[in-house]
Amino acid sequence: MRALIAAATGLAVALALVLALTALGTPTGTTSPKPFLTTVPAHP
Repeated sequence: MRALIAAATGLAVALALVLALTALGTPTGTTSPKPFLTTVPAHP
């Protein structure tokens, strides 16, 4: 029974955190204009 209460509490805290972050909205920031290097260099 104690484990069930702990699981329910953890789920409630996680849900509250997600709702709080959603309410705050996305942070104002900019992404880098340079794309990530995704190509593998040619092997000799």
